[in-house]
Amino acid sequence: MKYIFEVRIKEGYTAEQYADVWVRASELIQQAPGARGTELHRKIGDPNGLIAIAHWDSKAARDAMEAQHDERIAGIIRSAAPFVEIHRVGSFEDPEWVVMPAGYKEK
Repeated sequence: MKYIFEVRIKEGYTAEQYADVWVRASELIQQAPGARGTELHRKIGDPNGLIAIAHWDSKAARDAMEAQHDERIAGIIRSAAPFVEIHRVGSFEDPEWVVMPAGYKEK
């Protein structure tokens, strides 16, 4: 599963400030069973536009992590609230198969 979020940095703040918060929360979240990593990307040509992608084994694994309320994670996320707007783009299942062009090598 992939969970994708669009992040907008508010005026007066930087993507680097959010990245610090994001890393601290992600380090804790990634300790949960079924967590498979996270990514944070800056939008080309827009230093205040980011996209965050969280990878999970399943929706059930992510739901279980969220059900186990961790005040450390909640506190870190609350600390970012004044300087970001976060919109959930959606949840996507990993494909059963992937088609790649000939010669493509995964990085």
